[in-house]
Amino acid sequence: MKQKSKILLAASIIMLLISCKKDYLETSPTDQIATSSAFSTTTNAWAALNGMHRYMYSQWLSNQDQGGQSANMIYMDAMGEDLVLTSSSNGWFLSEYRWISHRNANSRVPLFNYLFYYTLISNANLIIQNIDGAIGSDADKKAIKGEALAYRGWAYFQMIQLFGERFDKTKPNDGPGLPIVLVPSTSPTPRSTVADVYTQINKDLDDAIASLAGYTRLNKSHINVNVAKGFKARVALAQQNWTVAAQMAADARAGFGLLSNADYMSGFNDYTKNEWIWGMHQQADQTTYFYSFFAFMSSNFNSSNIRVCPKAINSTLYDQISATDIRKSLWDPTGTNPAFIIPTATAGAVRRPYMNRKFMVLDQGSSIGDIPLMRASEMYLIEAEANARMGGHDAQAAAALFTLAKQRDPNYTLSTNTGTALINEIMTQRRVELWGEGFRFYDLKRLNLPLDRTGSNHNASIASVLTVPAGDKTWQFLIPQSEINNTNGVVKQNPL
Repeated sequence: MKQKSKILLAASIIMLLISCKKDYLETSPTDQIATSSAFSTTTNAWAALNGMHRYMYSQWLSNQDQGGQSANMIYMDAMGEDLVLTSSSNGWFLSEYRWISHRNANSRVPLFNYLFYYTLISNANLIIQNIDGAIGSDADKKAIKGEALAYRGWAYFQMIQLFGERFDKTKPNDGPGLPIVLVPSTSPTPRSTVADVYTQINKDLDDAIASLAGYTRLNKSHINVNVAKGFKARVALAQQNWTVAAQMAADARAGFGLLSNADYMSGFNDYTKNEWIWGMHQQADQTTYFYSFFAFMSSNFNSSNIRVCPKAINSTLYDQISATDIRKSLWDPTGTNPAFIIPTATAGAVRRPYMNRKFMVLDQGSSIGDIPLMRASEMYLIEAEANARMGGHDAQAAAALFTLAKQRDPNYTLSTNTGTALINEIMTQRRVELWGEGFRFYDLKRLNLPLDRTGSNHNASIASVLTVPAGDKTWQFLIPQSEINNTNGVVKQNPL
């Protein structure tokens, strides 16, 4: 374990240094670089933080389907009921769609999710531990530390929803969660409880919000106070802390508008749009080739996966969308509409019923596109859901929902639903609005709902699994077997 940890720590330091200035990197051999030197100035620390942003869409483990955070996003929707794989050809994400890979401790899917988020945590730890001693302004130090704290809290939150049991505020939540590692370490750390992991997540996010107050970021790939509050809203929603979720969501969306109909149909590839709060920005010289999010989820990039397996929406969900809602135009129920652009450079591209055009690349020869990580619409939906679930706040819930729904559908009227009916309406809006953005597995698990793909366009011969009971042990990802082995059993496995 010590040898493995040293290797991971060295890799983390090197990753942080790759975006530093060339003359800095040449001052000493890479095996002699002191961690303190990497953070000797805030200029170097900013470069290290930028390395973390770049890491969010870097290829992992040489696997085509693991392009950083976009891999998790596709996994989470492939494991839900709203994203439909229209073919078993090509094979990418098929094992996840069939609920196989996350329950195999030797699979690269649990390994990816474990290593990806812990590497971000490790790099955040290095920044948090060293930034106070850097030469530079206090304002820069606060901002850098604030972003690192937010990254750490977010990464732990992403992971605990996979590897731990769902949080239930009526219970002690004392089941095994994750090893909490807050400083660079080579010692094996046992799993803390789910409750303790959430306590640490909230502390990190509260500290991040305080540190990021007043900070003006360079661009939307950076985390500012709005993003940190958006994280806090998501966490509170998962913990059924409705009051905090509603307030944080309202705060997070402050200053952000909603997409116009034209922008909504423009391909979800530009993080400068007014609704985007946080996104992964990809430059032309940083192409992600065939491990890009758009190489799997767009309708028009010329990848083999898209040519044979265009991604579709669940037909029963599509049928619930109003005919006057702009979002209905994102999917073709016939599979014959020529307005839906498909790859043309290579013969053999197919169309499928209910295929999407939500995600599109501007250049069919390039997989470049910005990836949405947080939008104002999500915050309206969190605000609406939290108010509807806390009781006595149906009017506030309906008002938050109205702002979003009216923007998407000019014929939408203020909801008169209450109680369960209002909650169901909000959740349907959430499923439609956030389709393909990586939320559905998380939502089903946090709400203790079953997976139910029956009665829709899911093909049993492709999906294999059409139902999974709520609360089943298979809602937990297995810990990678390599982690169990390398810690000599200090890190315990989930129920098999």
